[in-house]
Amino acid sequence: MADVEMKPTDDKKKGKKEDENKEEAKEEPKPEPPTPAAEIKSNAAQIERAVSTLEPRFIHRVLRTLTALRKRVDDAALHTAVDGVYTKDSPTKKSLLSWIPAAGSSSGESMEVDSASKTPNEPVPEVEIYLRLLIIYHLLKDKSTYPKALELAHETVEKMQALNRRSMDAIAAKVWFAVQRAYELGAELADARPLFLAAQRTASLRHDDEAQAALINCLLRSYIQYSLYDQADKLVSKTTFPTSASNAQFARYHYYLGRIKAVQLNYTDAHTNLQQAIRRAPPPKTAPGFYQAVHKYFVVVELLMGDIPDRSLFRHQVLEKALGAYFEIVKAVRTGSLAQFQSTLSKYSAQFEADKTYSLIVRLRQNVIKTGIRRLSLSYSRISLRDICVKLNLDSEEDAEYIVGKAIRDGVIEGRIVHEKGWLECTTHKNNYGPEVSELFGRRIAFCLNLHNQSVKAMRYPLNAHRKELDAAEGAREREKELVKEIEEGDIDQDDLGGDF
Repeated sequence: MADVEMKPTDDKKKGKKEDENKEEAKEEPKPEPPTPAAEIKSNAAQIERAVSTLEPRFIHRVLRTLTALRKRVDDAALHTAVDGVYTKDSPTKKSLLSWIPAAGSSSGESMEVDSASKTPNEPVPEVEIYLRLLIIYHLLKDKSTYPKALELAHETVEKMQALNRRSMDAIAAKVWFAVQRAYELGAELADARPLFLAAQRTASLRHDDEAQAALINCLLRSYIQYSLYDQADKLVSKTTFPTSASNAQFARYHYYLGRIKAVQLNYTDAHTNLQQAIRRAPPPKTAPGFYQAVHKYFVVVELLMGDIPDRSLFRHQVLEKALGAYFEIVKAVRTGSLAQFQSTLSKYSAQFEADKTYSLIVRLRQNVIKTGIRRLSLSYSRISLRDICVKLNLDSEEDAEYIVGKAIRDGVIEGRIVHEKGWLECTTHKNNYGPEVSELFGRRIAFCLNLHNQSVKAMRYPLNAHRKELDAAEGAREREKELVKEIEEGDIDQDDLGGDF
């Protein structure tokens, strides 16, 4: 009977241990994210560290989490954070808690704060401004607390300007944006314009680049919202945007510049600025609203330049629903159908007015007419102005005559208007395979063939030239052998060969 090899038990044990380790790894729960109150306390510690070590990077690290944190903050979290950061008898704590809605009826989370964890000293003023910023954003979530948010924003600005600390510049830039948002939602944005102008002058004198960039964008938004494009253009020409500003501020600045240039018929510069805004903007899922707003103007400006946007742009996950109306406009411009363009414009007019793109889209009517005239000129060698008026849905034959004349002058089509008979004769239909074209192609083909033949001749070698070289080499070897043989026999001495040999 043949012997049976027994497998070692060590491999089985190892396999079992690996399976147990995998199961333990699967059973281990992922660490839960910190609560908003704990995150606010951690951020306050980071701000104090930045002020004590004079390292602004810690404050920038805190501000990067502001967008996500302000969406998770509620009354209880703010009350707990303020109670944990400040001591019991701190006047700053009482001031901050007075702004938090329903601060007295906070949850049990705020009652379990350990007194030993509270800092014995009063935190730096930057922490207070940061907490005020969070409270402003929290108050802006509810329409009923808009006036309270505006009042708190005013008080925060006064306190910030009274402190006048350079370590507060990064937080101050965020505060100015929150002030603009509070005015935009709770009052008229035009009322904040004098405040922004004075603060912008102060920031430029102090070389506060972050606040200066934020305030320039706030002023541009204020001007554009009230259609004061001339004043916005003067502001751009009189100020210099800081080169050290963040990408988010640069994206807003290029977006506002693109809107100004588009209204001023400078479509090339508008296209460039909007493209820069798209490149510098945050990821689409992080800031979908801004991404959609920029692309709406980008599509309209591309149409005004005579280009058709790429179809894949309208299939983007974030843009597909927002650009639905603009896709219908693109299809109308591409086909040159004035009736489709007018129906789409009337159907989505409310959306275009809300997006502030209605005045730009109305300008596309001339592009649609030009496209339609180009299609008619390619389809007909002769067409009456009356038929053009009917096919393009124009008001009268005189309008059709003026539009066709301008298209001929601009080089959109080639032809002439016969005024006596009232028709358009198109001269674009040439025989592309006539004798002139064939003769021209014949000359080009003959030139290319001649060039090819000359190149081949220049590369050609003499026939059997290598054989002559081989014969000469063999003859030289034989003569050398004969000379060596004669020298060995003594028939030739060195005097006969020459001294130099």
